[in-house]
Amino acid sequence: MSDQGLDGLFGGHRVLAILRGMPVDTTVELAERAWDLGVTAVEVPARDAQGLEALRATVRAGAERGHPVGAGTVITPEQVRDVADAGAAFTVAPGFDAEVMAASEAAGMPHLPGVATPSDIQGVIRAGGRWVKAFPATSLGTAWFRAMHGPFPELRIVATGGMDARNAREYLDAGARMVAVGSALADPEQIPLLAELV
Repeated sequence: MSDQGLDGLFGGHRVLAILRGMPVDTTVELAERAWDLGVTAVEVPARDAQGLEALRATVRAGAERGHPVGAGTVITPEQVRDVADAGAAFTVAPGFDAEVMAASEAAGMPHLPGVATPSDIQGVIRAGGRWVKAFPATSLGTAWFRAMHGPFPELRIVATGGMDARNAREYLDAGARMVAVGSALADPEQIPLLAELV
């Protein structure tokens, strides 16, 4: 299910906006701004009660526009249940946990697991996935992305960690299918610049 679900959600997109740690109203406002500019892949980390509240509000706003919203930092089966109840369309994790991936997919939410090594990638592939989140991307570097496409040519990689409008193109050119931008979105100039990649 991972491949088909994430292909449908992410296919053709170049940017995933991660709206982390902001007040609920700000999260929804940034999501709406991103959608208006064509950045329609949005993730709201739901590590705590405030994150879950922001996720619920963003899911409601996205439903009005026909845009699904994913939940980030989902690392336990209990979180899977919480974000499913909040209406998340997909889940994202900083690492790979086969139990979390299976629970998410059983709940109807494709899962994007984090990887940093070939062994991580092999684990995801064994679990039936092809989409992975390379984290932390700037620590791994663009050479890592090029190298991973040798043994894993079908892999679809989302570069996450340290991404912004200045370096996104470099990682896309190195083989990332998408870039995920989080803390850089605190700069109001980032979304318009990132929209140029869409």
